[in-house]
Amino acid sequence: MAYQIDLKTFTDDRGHLTVIEKVIPFDVRRIFYIYGVDGSTRGGHRHHQTVQAAICLKGSCAIYNQDGTNERVFELNSPDQCLILEPKDWHQMFDFSEDAILMVLASEYFDATDYIYEPYFIHDPLRELTASQ
Repeated sequence: MAYQIDLKTFTDDRGHLTVIEKVIPFDVRRIFYIYGVDGSTRGGHRHHQTVQAAICLKGSCAIYNQDGTNERVFELNSPDQCLILEPKDWHQMFDFSEDAILMVLASEYFDATDYIYEPYFIHDPLRELTASQ
């Protein structure tokens, strides 16, 4: 299951300095960032091999995660929070604030064959609500 780590941050009168050193559990081979999202949902996949670290550098977003057994929504709203996504973690990024910048560090170079788009199960809160009545 995905998990959050706190990034070491130094603060003084001049501002904040956040360090990403010896905390990411893989060698970084790819870096990309998502911004200017128009209300769309991004992601919607998991991987065969790639591990990712997601950091919302500015603004906020939410990341829905399911690993075949558990599901959870993670809120990222501070640049000193980092969400580690294992290859088995099917995820969707959504609810981006207008100013959001989500940076992702990846353990592998882009490879289209590494992506698995089918979720483990379909999360449908309305179906769950109706079934419980």
